[in-house]
Amino acid sequence: MDLGLKDKVIIVTGGSKGIGGGIVSLLAEEGALPVIVGRNKPNIKKVIDDYHKIGFNVGYAFAELTYPEQCKEAVASVLTKYGRIDGLVNNAGVNDGVGLENGNYHDFIESIKRNLAHYYLMAQLVLPELKKNKGTIVNIGSKTADTGQGGTSGYSAANGGRNALTREWAVELLPHKIRVNCVVVAECYTPLYKKWINSFDNPTEKLDSIKNKIPFEQRMTTAAEISNTVAFLLSERSSHTTGQLIYVDGGYTHLDRAIKTNG
Repeated sequence: MDLGLKDKVIIVTGGSKGIGGGIVSLLAEEGALPVIVGRNKPNIKKVIDDYHKIGFNVGYAFAELTYPEQCKEAVASVLTKYGRIDGLVNNAGVNDGVGLENGNYHDFIESIKRNLAHYYLMAQLVLPELKKNKGTIVNIGSKTADTGQGGTSGYSAANGGRNALTREWAVELLPHKIRVNCVVVAECYTPLYKKWINSFDNPTEKLDSIKNKIPFEQRMTTAAEISNTVAFLLSERSSHTTGQLIYVDGGYTHLDRAIKTNG
């Protein structure tokens, strides 16, 4: 299916690896011009070089997303280079383990900055362009807002905020014909997820125990499956979809994980 994304300039925060990397790769395959915005200059430059070697047009702008001035400079850089912005994928964030019992107020606020505040800021910065181009916003969220996890108050609160902002922006931006949706992730095997699994004494057993609780096919969601949904939501193929929280999680969040299947 042609998604009609050719030459669309789409900013993807944290787009050099993991879920963001998968989104950028698919958008490039679809003929869009994804622009990675992030802080890791060596990694981003390597990723960009790799894309260019295989003929994909992928852009970049550097920013520490918790610094508003750097975000402003990044968006200005994208406009200078490409002349337009058609979409935003708010993806960057980290499950940073700022809990209630063992956390503190300062770290909690910092977690909100790392995981939520830049979603708002980036959306506000690109809004004039999205108004002109009837653009789209896709937020990436986490099941922690629905299920809780324990020991991660900051990240869970931020994801609850992502869900709420998705619906709030969908309402506010109706007059401008800007669609806003959220793709909610549960168990997706990214480099960060692998690092977390490897922190356990028996990582293989831990991973298997998680897979066994995922109702559909007892396997992890892939970054490609997340990316497919994001690309659809960015495209006109989803032209009457807005304000939705879409769970790409094999049923993990809402189906009874006590279900036994035959594989």
